[in-house]
Amino acid sequence: MKIYADENMPLVAEFFEQLGQVKLFNGRTVSATDVADAEVLLVRSVTQVNQALLAQNTALRYVGTATIGTEHIDQGYLAGRNISFSSAPGCNAQSVVEYVLSAIWALAEKYQWQLSGKTLGIVGVGHIGQRLAEAAAALGIKLLLCDPPRAAAEPDFTHTPFRALCTQADIISFHTPMVLTGPAPSWHLLDAEALALLKPGCALINASRGAVIDNEALLQALTHRPRPVVLDVWEHEPEILQALLPYLDIATAHIAGHSIEGKARGTEMLYQQLCTLLNQQPLRQLADLLARPAVEKVQISDNFGLPDVQNLARMLYDVRRDDALFRFHIQREGFDWLRKSYPPRREFSSVQLLGGKVPDWMTQLGFTSQ
Repeated sequence: MKIYADENMPLVAEFFEQLGQVKLFNGRTVSATDVADAEVLLVRSVTQVNQALLAQNTALRYVGTATIGTEHIDQGYLAGRNISFSSAPGCNAQSVVEYVLSAIWALAEKYQWQLSGKTLGIVGVGHIGQRLAEAAAALGIKLLLCDPPRAAAEPDFTHTPFRALCTQADIISFHTPMVLTGPAPSWHLLDAEALALLKPGCALINASRGAVIDNEALLQALTHRPRPVVLDVWEHEPEILQALLPYLDIATAHIAGHSIEGKARGTEMLYQQLCTLLNQQPLRQLADLLARPAVEKVQISDNFGLPDVQNLARMLYDVRRDDALFRFHIQREGFDWLRKSYPPRREFSSVQLLGGKVPDWMTQLGFTSQ
């Protein structure tokens, strides 16, 4: 079986070599000729899988994207050709949550916030947004949740309409998929009108899809009224609006979900899906393939509390490292180089906490105990 995979999918050879011959490609530049004989195609969000890409292929049986989002996949076209498809919902949810928490802690230190007095608005409460809500609640941060589809489907879901959330939140974090049509589109959800509704000093964090925020409108707004802003995703990637950079507190190259576990978990999920399709027993597990972490165990005392958790978290990941990398390399090396060259980063779960009494809220943040 000929298996073609994005070269930036970690552990893809280790997982899939039992099923066939694995060939790697550049997900941004791959052409129809490159995948003409693929029987399995494994991609990430930078590859548009559609009729144009598959025009020369008559052998394809399965397409998998190691991402939560699926807007880069023409699922109708695949279905019309009877090509099986799956994505990896939730694969990098914990990684994105840790990115957002690191950003919030960095902003809190820079602007001397007391987080217990702040209200976090979460827009999009799916795999990532729900996990962020649980982590923020564990840290004592007040919450406003905005998710129209969940509000329509779940009578008990406490929903705050987006425009109302804009007038009330101190921090807004976006975790909505890109939705272009229907009753709740997310394209340019934060436009010039919504920006004008924000409280002075309201911080913005976008680790979902770049076009959820109108980047040109954001630039115009920031030139007149600066506010804390964290952007991991951008409109028109990789050709981003670099004029925004001087106005941003943290800028990164669409890497919020790029922990070792987050990316490899997506690979594992596609491997399991293909094994099911082929009626084969999976022989690989992520836990057996991950490298041993540099820090495996940390002893905490009974005095460990909320003020200490960000110091422990920063030992594993500090988003300011990625901001520094971005600002230094973006003009010389470019957006895609930053993504491809992203340094290793482990999730909280890679560290086992030792101690007589590990607080329950630590496991709610994603740490593990003995």
